[in-house]
Amino acid sequence: MEDAYKKIIKACGEDLTRPGLLDTPKRAAKAMEFLTQGYRQNLDDVINNALFPSDSREMVIVKDIELYSMCEHHLLPFIGKAHVAYIPNGKVLGLSKIARIVDMYARRMQIQEQLTTEIAETVREVTGAEGVAVVIEAKHMCMMMRGVQKQNSLMKTSSMLGIFRSNQSTRAEFLSLVSN
Repeated sequence: MEDAYKKIIKACGEDLTRPGLLDTPKRAAKAMEFLTQGYRQNLDDVINNALFPSDSREMVIVKDIELYSMCEHHLLPFIGKAHVAYIPNGKVLGLSKIARIVDMYARRMQIQEQLTTEIAETVREVTGAEGVAVVIEAKHMCMMMRGVQKQNSLMKTSSMLGIFRSNQSTRAEFLSLVSN
């Protein structure tokens, strides 16, 4: 990856021997490795057995989970937050594990629509929940820094599974709780 960054920097017209750029290919490769660490993670390690029996059948919401991802079309970041909810069905997931699931998928080259779906389906798969809801709000550098250059645009996506899809009042409760 370091060699690829050398080629990219040179193709931009820069001098790789310039003091400020001497270690840039190495730093950029390390940064990209960090930004895409989700490819080197697996769900079992992320969950780490933090699934617990519970009689709770009430909505669990983790709101405002920061996320940083990379647009797969332009390799530019999109930055935002995820709101994740589920209705337990005999098991609850350790609180931090929801955020870790978000990070695992966000740290891949992605489109926001797919990221939203992957998080929802994974939470459902892991917990066996009666329903899962995910809303992601993000700003996309590919739209802000280039192209149409719209600084105040915000993309919102949602995935509603199970009871969140079939029961309008459950969906409305979730949406009202995450909009505040």
